[in-house]
Amino acid sequence: MRQTLKAWLERPATGNFIIGVIVFNAILLGLETYPAAMERAGGLILTLDYLCLTIFVIEIAVRIFVHRLAFFRDGWSLFDFAVVGIALVPNAHGLSVLRALRILRVLRVISVMPRLRRVVEGFVSALPGMGSVFVLMGLVFYIGAVMATKLFGAAFPDWFGSLGKSAYSLFQIMTLESWSMGIVRPVMEVYPEAWVFFIPFILLTTFAVVNLLVGLIVNSMQDAHQEDEIARTEAYRDEVLIRLAAIETRLSQSEPQGDSRAIPDPDGAAVRQADHTGMRL
Repeated sequence: MRQTLKAWLERPATGNFIIGVIVFNAILLGLETYPAAMERAGGLILTLDYLCLTIFVIEIAVRIFVHRLAFFRDGWSLFDFAVVGIALVPNAHGLSVLRALRILRVLRVISVMPRLRRVVEGFVSALPGMGSVFVLMGLVFYIGAVMATKLFGAAFPDWFGSLGKSAYSLFQIMTLESWSMGIVRPVMEVYPEAWVFFIPFILLTTFAVVNLLVGLIVNSMQDAHQEDEIARTEAYRDEVLIRLAAIETRLSQSEPQGDSRAIPDPDGAAVRQADHTGMRL
């Protein structure tokens, strides 16, 4: 029975069905945010939502039955288990906020689709390198915030009156959101040489550090894709070797033992005898 259920889980049709249920459930959860839709078909929407949740629970239960303890050693399986389990927590006694977390079920599409999994795995593998970049960015922001507070805090206390306000203003400048007309040009009306501080800060953070983060993520995704291709190649090689071994086994079993045959010369005369088991013609 376990083998039958395992084969059923590994069928592409099963995966496509689960993806369809996830997308359909996401639409239902979106409809629950419209009061007009809930007034007209609230009961039907909630019933269909519970049906989708039931399908998810059955799928998780089947996977646990098939894989047993191996299910809890797989990170993506634990992710699915947590996302579905949140929806089963009773909606009472201060836990009503968990009702909003039901939308996390949409994230199950990541664990079902291999391409999305590779993207997330690439991002996760980039986190150690990103940590060093974040430390570097934190140092730049700290130095910049201290300098901005000392330089512009007296004239612009709302933007640079304290370390926290300066850091927030510099973050807005880094994102290039209204940085020129909103902050820099008003500051330059009082401090004409302020561009000497802001332009290098933008070049260093926006165009250097941020692009470095993007490069790390792209490289990690490429590495994850390459590892996946290597795994596919090795699996295909192992399959070919198994098939070749099976063919050799069948050939060796089909050869007659001790079969002596006459090997004719070019003129058709028998010149010698050979044991068929020692020579393959």
